[in-house]
Amino acid sequence: MIEHWLKMRVSQAAALSPELIVETEKIGRCLARLRIARHISQTEAALRAGFSRNTAYRLEKGDPGIALGQLLRYLDAIAPGKSLQSFLAEDDSAIVALEERERTKRVR
Repeated sequence: MIEHWLKMRVSQAAALSPELIVETEKIGRCLARLRIARHISQTEAALRAGFSRNTAYRLEKGDPGIALGQLLRYLDAIAPGKSLQSFLAEDDSAIVALEERERTKRVR
């Protein structure tokens, strides 16, 4: 019975088009940058969201098997009150400050 169930499981990545896989990876990178910009460790963000560091890692890598609810909890742990729409618009002031710090480092 268990073998039958395992055979029926579908890889989420295999079920997505290459374009959608790129999108999930982009969302993951944006989550990681927001977390870094706000000076929060991955472990701390995971604890705040109420799940394991491995789940946080998978979110930031763009694993398409992660539930939308987990993504929203992680976003709220990093940036309380931030909407998904605002996150996707990449309009966070911490990201702007991070980009400025990165530009300054490159010039030297």
